[in-house]
Amino acid sequence: MAIDPREQEAIRTVTERLKSTYSDTRTPDEIEAAVAAAHASFSDRRVRDFVPVLVERKARTALDSASG
Repeated sequence: MAIDPREQEAIRTVTERLKSTYSDTRTPDEIEAAVAAAHASFSDRRVRDFVPVLVERKARTALDSASG
């Protein structure tokens, strides 16, 4: 299933926001991996409207828990 361009842009925005937030504690690769893993976990969901918000929450949780 192809990802809607609006969703792709929202995920890019989430990634950039998290890079800014976690720049002191995480590498860009770690952040991108957390976002990719979170996004992949919602790949089977039919309703896509809230996926970017859910991805950001899940990625933040992963990044926070990985930091101790």
